[in-house]
Amino acid sequence: MKNFIKEDDPFIVPTIDMKLIEEHFGNASNKYDKCSIARMEVPPRWKEPAQVPEFDEFTLMVKGKKQIVIDGEKIELVAGQSLLVKKGARVQYSNPYDYPAVYWSICLPPFSLDTVHREK
Repeated sequence: MKNFIKEDDPFIVPTIDMKLIEEHFGNASNKYDKCSIARMEVPPRWKEPAQVPEFDEFTLMVKGKKQIVIDGEKIELVAGQSLLVKKGARVQYSNPYDYPAVYWSICLPPFSLDTVHREK
C-alpha cells in the first residue's frame, strides 16, 4: 500500500452558475474524508447563496479578487491573500467585479451538500 495519493485528473463538479470547481481531494472526487481541496474559477458578476456550513473553509486567492460577507461584515480578498471562515458563520461568496477570479478552497471536514446549508 502506498503512503501517498497522486491526483492527475481532478473531478469537475457540475454547477449551474458558471463556476468551475476542480476537486482534487474530497467527497466528490475520491471520497477522501479528512478535507476537500478544490481549485475554483468564477466569472465576473458571479454570486452564490449565503450559507452556514458545518466545516471550516480556507480560501487562497490566486488571481483577481472576491468579495465575502461573513456575519454581515464585508471583506475583499485579492490575489496573494488567504482567509479562514470558521464553521457556523453565515457566509456569502461573490465576484461583483468585471473580471474572473481564481482561488483554492480547502474545507475541513470536506465539503458536502448535506453540511453546507445554503439558503434558498
